[in-house]
Order: sequence, then C-alpha cells, then structure tokens
Amino acid sequence: MIHPTAIVHPDARLGANVSVGAYSIIGEHVEIGDNTWIGPHVVVSGHTRIGCDNRIFQFCSIGEIPQDKKYGGEPTRLEIGDRNTIREFCTFNLGTAQDVGVTRLGDDNWIMAYVHIAHDCQVGNRTTFANNSQLAGHVHIDDWAILGGYTGVHQFCRIGAHTMTAVGTVVLQDIPPYVMAAGNTATPFGINAEGLKRRGFSSDALMALKRAYRTLYKSGLMLEEARAKLEADVSEHPEIQPILDFLSVSKRGIIR
Repeated sequence: MIHPTAIVHPDARLGANVSVGAYSIIGEHVEIGDNTWIGPHVVVSGHTRIGCDNRIFQFCSIGEIPQDKKYGGEPTRLEIGDRNTIREFCTFNLGTAQDVGVTRLGDDNWIMAYVHIAHDCQVGNRTTFANNSQLAGHVHIDDWAILGGYTGVHQFCRIGAHTMTAVGTVVLQDIPPYVMAAGNTATPFGINAEGLKRRGFSSDALMALKRAYRTLYKSGLMLEEARAKLEADVSEHPEIQPILDFLSVSKRGIIR
C-alpha cells in the first residue's frame, strides 16, 4: 500500500491497510491508524498522530513546526482523530509550549482545500471548513461548526457548536453556539435554524433558542443582564445551557 516513490521513515508507525501515495514523505515520529489513505505529494512530519479511516489529499503539509517565532524546537504534537476528509493544500501545524503543546482535530470533520489550522488550535467533531478557511493560533472550534469560504479567525477566538459563518467572514471575537455570523468584522444574523433542524432539534427547542438569541442580541440588555435572564430560563429550556457554558469561558468577548 506504499508507493515505491514514497519515503517512509523506518520508525514511523503505520496501521493496517494504510495507503501512502507517490512522492509522499512520512516522518520519524508519525503514527497513522488503520485504513487511512495518504494521497500523493503529502508531507506528514513532527510528532503527529493520525487516527483511522482518514483521507488526506495531495499537497498537504501535516505536522510541520508552528509559524511562531517563540517556537524553540520543543517536541509538541498534532493529533488528528478518525474519519476526517482533508482536501488539497491544507496546512496543520504542531502546538507550542506556550499553550497545551498540542494541536487537535477531532473526528468526522470535512476540511476543504487550502485550510490552515495553526498551532494549538482545538477543533471538535463534525465540523465543516470551506475552502481557504484560516485559523490563527490558539483558536477553539466546537462540534458541528461550519466556516464559510475565506473565513478568517483571529488568535484565541472561540467558535461555539452549531454555528455558521458566511463567506469572507472575519472573526475577531467569540461566536456563541447556534449563531450565524457574517461580515468584516463578524456580526450576528440569527440562529442556524436550518442546520439545527437537520440535526434533530425539536420545534420547541428552536423556539427557545430563538428567544435566547433575542435576549442576547435584541433586548437592549447589557451582557451580564442578558446572561442572568438566560440563567433563569435554562431550567425550562436546557438547550440554552451550552450558551451559558460558552459565555463562562469566553475571554475575547462575543460578537454583538
């Protein structure tokens, strides 16, 4: 399953049925899980662990050192889960000692061409990154988030679960769960109702989230006042809890 022109370091660990395409390079500290397909002209380097059933297309650079001048060669890591599709020309970097030391991509993500995931980013499960989405360092992306093409996310920003950004969105502050955002800089445009319907959210849950959105963005309340009102509503509508959890860890402030 390894093309004769590929270069695989003898200490790299490859699982069963791993395929490595022509002219690809697999480094010394790389681990690749069962049934993963590495296309041609891919470089996988660094202390990188890739799970099972992934597909990584040509011309990707996976596990290279961070684009961070403070990086001093520390043995930081990149971890990729299972069943991810990573299309052409993507670049995923190792973590840094200034953060948790690992960049992570979870399971079942759909990563389109030219996506950059910088050092220390933490990406969840079942996300979709359209072409040319770019994450600066230390960004957190929660499950089911969708980034439109050419979305740029500033370092240390957090994007909540089930969010969606439009094409060309520039994210300089955190986006709470369920919210759709667009523009330079990003502003909120309601909740991602269609996506939530597809994921099985009930009509009652959608109505509760729409009311929560109005409380957060349309009521004229200060953020702490809106948060207090959401806390009063959460016992009756538990789907609001992820918003409160998100607000409790947000450090850059939310888009408003």
